[in-house]
This record gives sequence, C-alpha cells and structure tokens, in this order.
Amino acid sequence: PVTGERYHTTFRPAPTPEIQARLRQNPKDQEENIEKRLEIYCGNVKALEDFYQDAFYVNADQDPYAVFEFIESCIIKPLPCKKN
Repeated sequence: PVTGERYHTTFRPAPTPEIQARLRQNPKDQEENIEKRLEIYCGNVKALEDFYQDAFYVNADQDPYAVFEFIESCIIKPLPCKKN
C-alpha cells in the first residue's frame, strides 16, 4: 500500500517480511468472490457459445507467436467468390 507495488504470493512474492505484513488482498480475489464469478460464467457460457457460433478456442498457454499465428489462421479466410 505504501509504494503501490504489486506482489503475487507465488510468482512475485514480497521481498521482506515487513513488506509482506503491509500487504492487502484485493477483495475481488477472495475465494468466495471467485466462486461467484465462476458460477456466473458457467451459467452463461452455453448461451455465448450458441450466439458466437464462429468462435474458436485458443490455447494461450504457449509461445505468443504460436498464439498469434493460430488466431491469424482462424480469422484470415479467403473471401467468397461470386459465381457468374
């Protein structure tokens, strides 16, 4: 709270116990709030999938260039030709 720095308990822990003692958790990150958001998501995901029928799933847990190439390959499609 003093410096405005952000820390993560796993990926970027506070460097000292004194800083750790000053830290506060965002209320949106508490378990019960995350569970509520997941319930809302699960309740709406089917309707979204039905509405966005041309949507595609992206595995974003890979190299950023691979993600970009996959997305690009999904959205760049040849324009339909007009038959004479």
